Amino acid sequence: MGKLVRLSEEKGRRREPVCFTRTEINQLLALYSRRVKRGEWRDYAIRLGSGMASFIVFKSALDRPLYTIAKFRPGTLGKDGDFLVSQGARRLLQAQKMDEIVARLDHQLRLVQG
Repeated sequence: MGKLVRLSEEKGRRREPVCFTRTEINQLLALYSRRVKRGEWRDYAIRLGSGMASFIVFKSALDRPLYTIAKFRPGTLGKDGDFLVSQGARRLLQAQKMDEIVARLDHQLRLVQG
């Protein structure tokens, strides 16, 4: 037979999933559309995982990701912030708010074509 589980006890153990807020996703999509207009980005994906949500940017649908912009559960990354921009295994930027991430990505991290 199965194990009896009290729903009132189980509710306290479950964690809410990490998701981008409407404001955060609007900021990301606005940044994405500006970069598409410049011809730098061509595709994106959104991944919701255990303890984090990711917005992944691609140069084309067949390439590896250019950047991964991740939002983590509060406190997971420590005092430097809950948002992280990475390129593969390299951490490029960590911030407290999505505004900081978008501002830095919009003005500093640009794809250089050679």
